[in-house]
Amino acid sequence: MDLTPIVAGIDGLRHMNGFGWWGMMGFGWIMGLLIIGLLVWVVVQSTQRSGNEPAPSAIRTAVSILTDRFARGGIDEDEYLRRRDALRT
Repeated sequence: MDLTPIVAGIDGLRHMNGFGWWGMMGFGWIMGLLIIGLLVWVVVQSTQRSGNEPAPSAIRTAVSILTDRFARGGIDEDEYLRRRDALRT
């Protein structure tokens, strides 16, 4: 059995065109840092919201609850208008 092709392949991996394993490890670290950086960026972008504004659906829900309370007579018109304006700002 001729092992020349196997030995030549191992020799090629060992030298890596003059960089050896250091070349492969260097690119591995760079790629690892890039991937970690990309993951951190995605998490930060997905968790950030513009300012401290509540979600639009939460505003509609709060206004609709307030409107229901006003319609049932639980609050008067002045309080309804004051609270509605506070929710919209």
